[in-house]
Amino acid sequence: MRPTVHDIAAAAGVSLATVDRVLNQRPGVRHITREKVENAIRQLGYIRDVAAANLAKGRTYPLVFILPASDNSFMHGLNTEIRQAVLRSPTERTDIRTIEVPAFDPAALVSVLEGLSREKPCGIAMVATDAPEVRAAVDRLVRERFPIVTLVSDLTGSLRHHYAGVDNIAAGRTAARLLGRFLGARKGEIAVLAGSMLVRDHRERLEGFAAVMAEEFPDLAILPVLEGRDDPEVAHRLVAEALGNAGIVGIYSLGAGNRGLIRALKEKAIDRTLTVIAHELTAHTRAALIDNTIDAILNQDAGHEVRSAIRVLKAKADGLAVIDAQERIRLDIFLKDNLP
Repeated sequence: MRPTVHDIAAAAGVSLATVDRVLNQRPGVRHITREKVENAIRQLGYIRDVAAANLAKGRTYPLVFILPASDNSFMHGLNTEIRQAVLRSPTERTDIRTIEVPAFDPAALVSVLEGLSREKPCGIAMVATDAPEVRAAVDRLVRERFPIVTLVSDLTGSLRHHYAGVDNIAAGRTAARLLGRFLGARKGEIAVLAGSMLVRDHRERLEGFAAVMAEEFPDLAILPVLEGRDDPEVAHRLVAEALGNAGIVGIYSLGAGNRGLIRALKEKAIDRTLTVIAHELTAHTRAALIDNTIDAILNQDAGHEVRSAIRVLKAKADGLAVIDAQERIRLDIFLKDNLP
């Protein structure tokens, strides 16, 4: 049986009120009495339940989510999951707000981070733009004892506490293997559609994709990346232009812009020997799977990522350990036959 505060009080020969003062580091306890209580805690192996203590004190955790402002279906879904978390705030003791910044704009992101350093929330979750100035801003906040979690796109090399997202190199490798297997012995070129190479998740997916293609499917050549900037109209134009190349046998959409991609494919009435792999299961990609415009979708659970970020930020605010297995984000593969 775990020792309790009553056991500590009995072992130290003090009142429960004195034990409470020591545990919460409040004044009004003589040095010799504090030592008795601390010795009793060590001897009994007492582990304080910080979460329960905070619940008893009615603590609320102010948290901030920073998301890119873009016409991106996945980000819309992420926003929806955050709104669901806001509805759970009374039971989870959180006070959540969202700040949107222009997509792929490091200066705007740094400005928001610097403003938050004055507000002092309990934790910050952010979709990271991978730039030196963003990394420096994050490191400053962490040194000031702000818990920070990167969401969807990581900021490796920074002092951030945790990353809530899929392994993007593995995701890219998985996409390459699917595309290569679907194409079989065919030779040709592969078009790649990204949002921006300024975000690490897109770069890592491309890295994993290119590695498997080079190792196992050398007859498939990757064309220069098309950067759609998370804009469906830009993505539509770039893909429509690329489809004028008769040598293209496959497309890998490694980020946003799937609405533009789907529209371009439908307008061109592409022969279904073209294989298309994309990321993120949304209403648009679901419909494209069903009508065979897209062959496979790699998906990350936005709800799991938001819940994970909240759990980690609260744990870090309390100085508690994070359970890695609970926070691991799974990569799902969907075909038209196994849609949830």
